[in-house]
Amino acid sequence: MEIRTRFAPSPTGYMHIGNLRTALYEYLIAKSQGGKFILRIEDTDQERYVEGAADIIYNTLKMTGLHHDEGPDVGGAFGPYVQSERMGMYMDYAKELVEKGEAYYCFCTKERLEALKATKGEAFAKYDRHCYHLPQEEVQAKLAAGEPFVIRQKMPDEGTTVFQDMVYGEITVENKELDDQILMKADGFPTYNFANVVDDHLMKITHVVRGSEYLSSTPKYNLLYQAFGWEAPVYVHLPAVMRDAHHKLSKRHGDKSFEDLVKEGYLVEAIVNYIALLGWSPSDNTEIFSLKELEERFDIAGLSKSPAIFDIKKLTWMNGEYLKAMDFEKFYALSQPKLKEALGETSLDCRKIAALLQKRLETLNDIPALVAFFKELPVYGTKLYTHKKMKTNDAIALTSLEAAIPVLKGLADWNETSIHDNLIALVGEMGIKNGQLLWPVRTALSGEPVSPGGAIELADILGKEESISRLEKGISLLRQEETK
Repeated sequence: MEIRTRFAPSPTGYMHIGNLRTALYEYLIAKSQGGKFILRIEDTDQERYVEGAADIIYNTLKMTGLHHDEGPDVGGAFGPYVQSERMGMYMDYAKELVEKGEAYYCFCTKERLEALKATKGEAFAKYDRHCYHLPQEEVQAKLAAGEPFVIRQKMPDEGTTVFQDMVYGEITVENKELDDQILMKADGFPTYNFANVVDDHLMKITHVVRGSEYLSSTPKYNLLYQAFGWEAPVYVHLPAVMRDAHHKLSKRHGDKSFEDLVKEGYLVEAIVNYIALLGWSPSDNTEIFSLKELEERFDIAGLSKSPAIFDIKKLTWMNGEYLKAMDFEKFYALSQPKLKEALGETSLDCRKIAALLQKRLETLNDIPALVAFFKELPVYGTKLYTHKKMKTNDAIALTSLEAAIPVLKGLADWNETSIHDNLIALVGEMGIKNGQLLWPVRTALSGEPVSPGGAIELADILGKEESISRLEKGISLLRQEETK
């Protein structure tokens, strides 16, 4: 049997982390077993439809490499793959259940249901089956008169419904607790639960992957499969993705979507890798996986029942590891927009700047702040010249800068090797530690407490004229402080 999974999002806005994790696991379940991954757009909830949301879904799957084998944009043998384009069939299937005695027409008005709820208060747990008991003649008369109706599923009154979940094991529910859920709404649209079952069956979906919040709905799904005489799929319910021990991730509470993370400078590959580990563990302690490696290693047995906490610090660490390991040409291409944002049109060697950055970054968005000093020396105080480990203070820094300027001015060739050799020779002549010269030079060149690169690399990139100018500004600053 071919494994077929489907990602069936509603086009209601951004792609949140839980949604993307579901898509990833569905993709991996299929691909790890040589199966098919299908995209289906579930747009029957017209009130929540957001213009452009479908494009976000397509773009996210494309960016993450979760290429679907069938879907609205690529076609397939089981289309259409947009629920609103499949509208004709749902009513027919609902009426089939009515004929079988597994469903019934309900003509109750919104006012009657609200009055019933108001009368029973907390005791109102489910519909009272008022319309289930209507004589057939009355039902036909109401239909002929064009009265609005919904179609409800007739739940069994006794016994239990049992199903097996790949993560949570065997689940048993008392049938008497199940409400007669609506299958077709008064506007002619199917409910999410009903369309889901019909489409999964017709598209030959073998594994249904979704959040654990749907565990309570699954008995209703199974009863629908039984009513039609269809085989139910394998269920894989996933634990929630949490902000902390008590709160689920929520955009309303400021939690980040996939798009937010990309905009904040996180690499798509790192995001996918991290999300894969939110609820799944490999058999060893490996943490860094390419998508291809995930396809080879993923196993449903590694899924956890426990909620997964989204740790932005762990993602940030992982993103830094991806940046360090990246091919330099790829890194340079990714860094160029951020370098241009910070430096504008510049004659500085941006490749050299990028090389300094690659091993020091956590996200691409760190770049502008780290390199801004190349464009303009910031205003800084002499406290930066004092460094306990480097054994420097204002007096030592002033002496070192005054000694460095004539050496640097005398260089015929301005490059890293020449700058390094001559400054280290000066250290020997002065009888001081390397840091007692190089720390003050680095500080004068950057005006920052930390910088991507030391004195020699910064001087090489800034060039002879600018470097000497900045050292002279450092000397002036130190002398002003000395006279106070």
